[in-house]
Amino acid sequence: MHDWNKITGNKGEEIATSWLQQKGYTVIERNWRHRHWEVDIIASKDRKLHFVEVKTRSNHRFGKPEESIGRDKMTALKNAAEEYLYRHEEWKYIQFDVLAIILQGTDAMEVLLIEDVYF
Repeated sequence: MHDWNKITGNKGEEIATSWLQQKGYTVIERNWRHRHWEVDIIASKDRKLHFVEVKTRSNHRFGKPEESIGRDKMTALKNAAEEYLYRHEEWKYIQFDVLAIILQGTDAMEVLLIEDVYF
């Protein structure tokens, strides 16, 4: 990953964490890893565990952020979630979400939460 992409991604995850907290979510984990799988944010709200994939872009030149999530990424997210749930059996209700962010400089110009993504 290029340095610029890493900086953009990190900024997006910071914005996503704050945004989710402002919306009443409790952030439990950031960048949770198992093997080569990673979940950007694991959060809870209303007794439901949310596995959140954050996608950040600085413009629309290559399309919308959420359009860059492919089948392989969603499969990896599902596999990571299965391992997390194996370790944390107390969670009965889960949901997969995508948080798409467009930056203007270092600020969020657009934030779009796509809830209950099915794959």
